[in-house]
Amino acid sequence: MGRECHPSLKRMSRGEREKRFLFRRGFSSWEMEALVAVCDTVFPPLSRGASASAAAGAGGEFEGRTDREDEAVRFFYESSASQAPVPHETAELLSRRGLLVAVILVRALLWALSTRLGTLLLCGSLCVGGRWPYVNTFAAMGSDRREKVLGGWLRHGYLTPIRVAFMYLKVLCLYVLFSRVDEKGENPLWKAIGYQVEELEDMSKPEKGRPLEKGIIETTYSSDADLLQSLKQKGLEVTQDCENKIYKIKCDAVIVGSGCGGGVAAAVLAGSGYKVVVLEKGNYYTSKDYSSLEGPAMDHLYESGGILATCTGNMVILAGSTVGGGSAVNWSASIRTPDTVLQEWAEKHGIELFGSKEYVSAMDIVCKRIGVTDRCVEESFQNKVLREGCEKLGLEINSVPRNSSEGHFCGSCGYGCRKGDKQGTDCTWLVDAVNRGAVILSGCKAEQLVFETNLPGRVRRKKCIGVRAKSMNSDIENVLQFEANVTVSACGALLTPPLLISSGLKNKHIGRNLRLHPVAMAWGHFPQESSLQLSGKSYQGGIITSIHKIVEGDSNPNVRAIIETPLLGPGSFAVICPWESGLDIKDRMTKYARTALLVTIVRDRGSGKVTREGIISYKLDSVDKENLNAGLRQSIRILIAAGADEVGIHRSDGLRMKCRGGTASEDQVEEFLDRVSVEDGPLAIGEKWLHLTSAHQMGSCRMGINEKEGAVDENGESWEAEGLFVCDASVLPTAVGVNPMITIESTAYCIARRIAEYLSAQGSLKSPRSRSDISMNGK
Repeated sequence: MGRECHPSLKRMSRGEREKRFLFRRGFSSWEMEALVAVCDTVFPPLSRGASASAAAGAGGEFEGRTDREDEAVRFFYESSASQAPVPHETAELLSRRGLLVAVILVRALLWALSTRLGTLLLCGSLCVGGRWPYVNTFAAMGSDRREKVLGGWLRHGYLTPIRVAFMYLKVLCLYVLFSRVDEKGENPLWKAIGYQVEELEDMSKPEKGRPLEKGIIETTYSSDADLLQSLKQKGLEVTQDCENKIYKIKCDAVIVGSGCGGGVAAAVLAGSGYKVVVLEKGNYYTSKDYSSLEGPAMDHLYESGGILATCTGNMVILAGSTVGGGSAVNWSASIRTPDTVLQEWAEKHGIELFGSKEYVSAMDIVCKRIGVTDRCVEESFQNKVLREGCEKLGLEINSVPRNSSEGHFCGSCGYGCRKGDKQGTDCTWLVDAVNRGAVILSGCKAEQLVFETNLPGRVRRKKCIGVRAKSMNSDIENVLQFEANVTVSACGALLTPPLLISSGLKNKHIGRNLRLHPVAMAWGHFPQESSLQLSGKSYQGGIITSIHKIVEGDSNPNVRAIIETPLLGPGSFAVICPWESGLDIKDRMTKYARTALLVTIVRDRGSGKVTREGIISYKLDSVDKENLNAGLRQSIRILIAAGADEVGIHRSDGLRMKCRGGTASEDQVEEFLDRVSVEDGPLAIGEKWLHLTSAHQMGSCRMGINEKEGAVDENGESWEAEGLFVCDASVLPTAVGVNPMITIESTAYCIARRIAEYLSAQGSLKSPRSRSDISMNGK
């Protein structure tokens, strides 16, 4: 099947899994007993009658199934999340990826449920039995009573801490259940929900090698001695401080991060003749390393394994953490910065760059280098639904440019593009950089910027002279201290602020003004092959190829929200599904393959804060809620018009409506739409809160015309430290309102050119070459 992959992406053997299970950070047998009972209640074993009932009420979902497929459905309904090793993997994932406060809260809940007194306090009379000792622990209660208890926790606002703890367990349990794979890369539940990992048609293509091989040093697989030798072989000047266990490495520019910002900066600076080093805490993978398996891919390619949430749990955040950063795992959408946004940034915020021809030229260069195409040969099922619904309603629908070929039909680019068609920085800008002498250290995390007092008379009090980093490989004991004429932080809007703050910078804008492009989803179920025009499955085909904009006003139109389509593997789909009962979640999952999802994205006015790694706070503005509501309601109309037989949103009360292929009356639709609303996350009082997500993070070190208005100047240079530049999405003055890749790369291109001018003025050309040999168009 061609699923051979990079060592760290390979599936674990049973022995390796058992070792990890033993490392559960002290989960007691009593806590595990309670956890097993919770998992069994979230996804319980149901009778054969339940599966037959589901098939009868599925609106054609099971029509035409073979006996073997019917058996898969029966197996699905009879399966339980309490079966090993799901509870153990849930505990391990919580310990490894959960926030400390979440781990404490969950373990406190499990400990209470393992005792009779705690169960009585949390479950009330439902835990009382007719025999001694009369009060049962949670595990000893009947399954129907346990289900009533969990439902009550979700509905009652005064049980907020318990609700949050249960939601953590529900999310992790279902994610593990549907994303885990065995040694063959398979999951026994997938057949019943109509899911299978795509097989590549042509695995006989000639091996192209690893594009970054000549410049990459993978510290994850190195020792101290190997690393020292590799650094020298790559042409770096290295001295060793044996007493303090430090490698001191000299270069012109050190860049922290390899995504849309860092990758572009590395190419521009290396192309200008400077010796560049790129630090990336994630590992390096190529197309042949990817398996399209949701669980392993999320674990290895995303920040916190894709399980990163705000402190209040009101939003789940996806951010790439691999060589290529977000560009390696994003959904290919390549939309230029809207003119209205550029005008606002230039006029209201005073950043002249965004009103200049230079910036427009940068967008042209970026789009050319990453191979942006405007056409799409074939659209996916979800995009067909979006287009069909808009056309029937007379709504404008536009095509989305992508950094891939016109025929690219890959539904798993969010797990790394196995076809090698998507042109992320790992395939473009970073290749340019290493071809011009740049060195990339993967598995290497920057820990602290290094400053010295600046020369008298300088505007900035400090001067940045480099960065200290540490390999993520514990076998490498030496600290790496990079001494550079410029240091570039390009580790994204979530990690640049913690790096700057932990290094002693004080500007009030660092870590604030964080924008997340909050996303709410609506869904519509389409019976199997209900329409020849809407063939396919939800996980197949190009992820984003169409877009609808919700606009208000005529003379000066304002875009309130945009509607696109997402990638959701079975695990992620299960996570965002409302949980009403064990039977309900199973019924929802059997409809997975023919459930079309539409995402509403708003250009948020509300903002958040990130000052410590992994600790993110965020609050929706009232206008953001109104715009999300408008997007959800429009999405529902589109789904109904396209022919959905049932529609809904992922709100905690499971709000949905049967519409029988678009035959619902206008009055019924309007009555339903009046009930659609966005509330804050699981900390909200009441039962009607919505799962929100974010795949775009911006603005946490924004540009400003002075240090009172921003953390960096128009050149991307810190107002506090000379020689320190920020070159990622955090410098954007506000949210963009559309998928931001082109905006980030174009901004980075302009900043990088300014950094090259700064280095030239410093006389820092250590690796000179003929300027006639330098080209930034990839030729």
